[in-house]
Amino acid sequence: MAYEVTATRRRPQSFENLVGQEFVAATLKNAIESKKIAHAYLFSGPRGCGKTSTARILAKALNCEKGPTATPCGECPACKEITAGSSMDVIEIDGASNTSVNDIRQIKDEVMFPPNSCKYKIYIIDEVHMLSNSAFNALLKTIEEPPPYVIFIFATTELQKVPATIKSRCQQFNFRLVPIEKVKEQLALAASEIGIKAEDEALYWIARESTGSMRDSYTLFDQVAAFSDGEITYEKIRDKLGLVGVDRLNELFGLCVAGDSSTALVKLDEYLQNGVSIEQLITNCTDYLRNLLLIKSGITKESLLGQAAERFSKDVLSSWNGVQIERALSIFMQLYRDIRYSLSPRYEFELAVSRLCWLKDYVSPMEVKRALDAVRPMLTNAAPSRTINAGAQNGQGTENRPFEYGGAEPPVNSSAIPNLSAEENFMEEPLPGPDDDASEYQDAPEGEEPPDLSDFMRSLQNRGTVKQTQTDSKPVSSDAGNQVEPVTEILPSAPVDSSDIDKVRAALINDFSERDPFVGALVAKTSVWVKNGAGVSCTIPTEFDLKRLRTSSAKICKYLSNVYGQEIAFSVTLKEEIKQNEEIVLPEDVAMIKDIFRGRLIGQ
Repeated sequence: MAYEVTATRRRPQSFENLVGQEFVAATLKNAIESKKIAHAYLFSGPRGCGKTSTARILAKALNCEKGPTATPCGECPACKEITAGSSMDVIEIDGASNTSVNDIRQIKDEVMFPPNSCKYKIYIIDEVHMLSNSAFNALLKTIEEPPPYVIFIFATTELQKVPATIKSRCQQFNFRLVPIEKVKEQLALAASEIGIKAEDEALYWIARESTGSMRDSYTLFDQVAAFSDGEITYEKIRDKLGLVGVDRLNELFGLCVAGDSSTALVKLDEYLQNGVSIEQLITNCTDYLRNLLLIKSGITKESLLGQAAERFSKDVLSSWNGVQIERALSIFMQLYRDIRYSLSPRYEFELAVSRLCWLKDYVSPMEVKRALDAVRPMLTNAAPSRTINAGAQNGQGTENRPFEYGGAEPPVNSSAIPNLSAEENFMEEPLPGPDDDASEYQDAPEGEEPPDLSDFMRSLQNRGTVKQTQTDSKPVSSDAGNQVEPVTEILPSAPVDSSDIDKVRAALINDFSERDPFVGALVAKTSVWVKNGAGVSCTIPTEFDLKRLRTSSAKICKYLSNVYGQEIAFSVTLKEEIKQNEEIVLPEDVAMIKDIFRGRLIGQ
């Protein structure tokens, strides 16, 4: 008898044998038993999950001599012919090979003839998404109103490529990937049927590599069974397929945890010298770190890990926390993406191993924030507080601010309060009186009397009183901070001779230097002031100062308007450099530096 691969030998022959597709099987069985059979079905899902097998089972259930029945006998001629693929009334068409509209026209001609020996003529079109748009359009009318004895079953792995007009005419069934546990159970049954011993760890590895596809798992199982000599073990799979087992990875990552980068790099070279490919080693390391992360999260399910949780190194698990394992896993995920365009994949791998050797010192941003949040109350309680008369003018009391010069709350910006000058900041603290303790002068030379500062202190107090009187007359805002409104308009402090533009410029500089030093300093840099009708223009030497002065042009316009008694527009332009008529000859080394740094000559 000819050899059959496991995927063909174990192909499901009834709805009960479908693995992982219980919803599809139950729905089709109920539809057959209730005689509610649709004229078109669309099966979609990943590869190797049973779409074509389900289509054949449905064809047998409809054409069985005992049927239509949900449990075909498998013994009648119709069931045997459908199983062997030789039935004249069940036509399987490869959609990838018959994509043209002419193939669909042939189907349209054939459906006019009733079935030869079965109850239904069934068309199973696999990979239906490969049909052309013209072929889909030619099939629409036939699918919508077929003869009562014709049933269409479409199967596809890419549902998004099937037109919506086709979907709307079919009953859709979405097939799912098979869980790893069920794949492992089927592999164990397949091994027992052919008399092969198999370790659970080896079967779990095969199930995980198949990623939920039964056909892929059977194909890999046949490959492993071919070199296992009647007994499938994980060690044989590791050695024959060039894998790095968990024991070797425990050794490599144990060196990384210990910070022994030199030995870890030597061990990496040993693995590569044994013929393990870099891509395969990166994949094994990524799986290992992923399993460590699961174990660290309390997940020890063997179907997820692929092997027993006890096989992973306790030293690695105890040395790295969850954040550090996540960091290591992200390093290897990025490494797999980087080696495609790297100068040397081996260099990239060695760099990743070197980074793992200092991973114990890695601190995540979240841990830094948590540490700062933990020490903030201690710093706040330890810092001296400063009392500010925040509501002195409206009787709202005082406000305590910790960290006088920075910290949890920013320091008070005195420049934001126009009536609070440097002298008043100094006067904010109580001044010593003439009768205050002079203990700070105890270290003065013997025989020398402490200086008499009473007149000086009295003059400072008088100045503070005058300042306070002046500021009390200014308006106060009603905002929460109770700060004095900033002055937005500066008026001339004395009469100005408006006929002389230079005197106007001098008065403007003098007034702004006292009340807005920033603008006053910029105006002092200007030159070539010209009065032309209702406008005043000037120049400034640098573009940086030009931009800053233009932001304050509104204040200058108001000042000039008060001087001239009419609306005056103020404009400032960049001063052009005066070019020398004679050519300047630079020394050779200076010219070379000028050319290298692309500089320009600004003076002799």
